[in-house]
Amino acid sequence: MNAPQAHPLRGIFMQKNHPEPNFTFIAPLFPVCYNQNQERTLRRGVRRNCKTEEKTMEASTVYYTDFRCPVGTSLMEKLRRLCLAAGIKNIDMDGKFVAIKMHFGEMGNLAFLRPNYAKVVADLCKEQGGLPFLTDCNTLYPASRKNALEHLTCAQTNGFWPMTTGCQILIGDGLRGTDEVEVPVPNGEYCKTAKIGRAIMDADIFISLTHFKGHESTGFGGTLKNIGMGCGSRAGKMVQHAAGHPEVQEGLCRGCHRCAKECGSDAITYNEQNKAVIDQDKCKGCGRCIGACNYDAIYSQCDSANEMLDRKMAEYAAAVCAGRPCFHISLVQDISPNCDCHGENDAPILPDIGMFASFDPVALDQACVDACLAAQPLPNSQLGQNLAKSDWKCYHDNFKDSNPNIEWKATLEQAEKIGMGSRKYTLKKV
Repeated sequence: MNAPQAHPLRGIFMQKNHPEPNFTFIAPLFPVCYNQNQERTLRRGVRRNCKTEEKTMEASTVYYTDFRCPVGTSLMEKLRRLCLAAGIKNIDMDGKFVAIKMHFGEMGNLAFLRPNYAKVVADLCKEQGGLPFLTDCNTLYPASRKNALEHLTCAQTNGFWPMTTGCQILIGDGLRGTDEVEVPVPNGEYCKTAKIGRAIMDADIFISLTHFKGHESTGFGGTLKNIGMGCGSRAGKMVQHAAGHPEVQEGLCRGCHRCAKECGSDAITYNEQNKAVIDQDKCKGCGRCIGACNYDAIYSQCDSANEMLDRKMAEYAAAVCAGRPCFHISLVQDISPNCDCHGENDAPILPDIGMFASFDPVALDQACVDACLAAQPLPNSQLGQNLAKSDWKCYHDNFKDSNPNIEWKATLEQAEKIGMGSRKYTLKKV
């Protein structure tokens, strides 16, 4: 096994707080960029976009605070200070509806963000005269959030009530996941329009509150995924997942049935030889089964399916944010290898890192990615277990070494390409 290489940004997230002023200016040692072969490169002051010429990019500002809490300080107070430092009060919210998009957690999953964090954001909105509500859209797969009634029951079971969050909860795409608005995608290449939950688009202001973690199909679940996939109606989610359905290589299938347990659509059965069979009519193309198989027996019929998903997701996120004030918060903690849509959460693959906020969702995701790539893998985790294998081909990438089938860079690349934000950023520690 090749030893993981040290990441050039690792030292940034280990610096101690500066006593004065209230935050210390921290800039990445080098802007992180990718060349046309999608390989990581480090260059000063310039960035190469996969389909455009190399050019100088203006850096966005991302604010960051760690999870250290001296006696007398709470994480809620640190989140409040972070949002204030990042400029949330620069948004005119007086008398306006404010959608706070977050994930309420699947039934049985405990990695989702606590409602206490949502209350901090909701209270800040109300202080500014805003009318906040928490929101998410129904799922494509049939689990505990497939319609508004079950979705609300799940949210309440996981602790999301007006008393705990400081505001009401609205399911963005209605009772059956069909209450949607088709909106244009600015500069869209893969999606010219996006099907978004109506309540989300009816809001005057949009705030994303994201649990940053790994993901079995997109590599990481960050701000762009929380917005793009999360705000899509059920039909919108289907459009994003439509690049390809998986197939089974029977010769590699061991008949362990793990893929069937992961499938949220009851699309996998077993033949007389105890080999997995996927019903393509039932399959939603979510890719969970690919990540679940330890024997590489399940593959996508479309080689670019995950990359296509990433790019469509970025364009959906752009459609949600276009034309109105937006603010974005991401908490990098409980970094599970898979989505919070799972009915379980595996051990974290990386240690808790901190809280980030920015007006630029692309820069925010890039900063969180860089922090995760700089972090030391945890041994008792999916990532640590993979790296410990004697025959493991190390990618020197904490996301890809956790879920090798993924292609996470395309999300950031596409979001920047269509003008949603910049991947170049300066980091200010609060």
